[in-house]
Amino acid sequence: MSPRTIFLSRLIGLYCILTPLSLVTHKDASVAAVTALFHSSSMLLIVGVIGLAAGLAIVLGHNVWSGGALPVVVTLVGWTSLVKGLCFLFLTPEAAANLLETLHYDEYFLLYLSISFLIGVYLTYAGFKPASR
Repeated sequence: MSPRTIFLSRLIGLYCILTPLSLVTHKDASVAAVTALFHSSSMLLIVGVIGLAAGLAIVLGHNVWSGGALPVVVTLVGWTSLVKGLCFLFLTPEAAANLLETLHYDEYFLLYLSISFLIGVYLTYAGFKPASR
């Protein structure tokens, strides 16, 4: 396994574990903050630029589609971040708010966090487990 794959799996994995844990501890405030974000064009721009930069960094530095599940999952996370960043940049606040409503974010909040958390658990475990001989 390449050192870059291991580093990115640890970084992304811990991020995907810690972020949902912090959001779930303040569920109402988190849902309100995300809803407000989707209604603000300036915040969509900031989040879009950051997401685009993170996605591009992963895709340009780690666009690996072979070698097992771990490198592919890291690459998929990079592409997902890239596409999400582009969506935030190009969606109007009205379209973003409609998307949030369509996804029933407030109703399925825990489900969405669980998906991120489970990806984080896998990436963290795979990144920190000792290499087999």
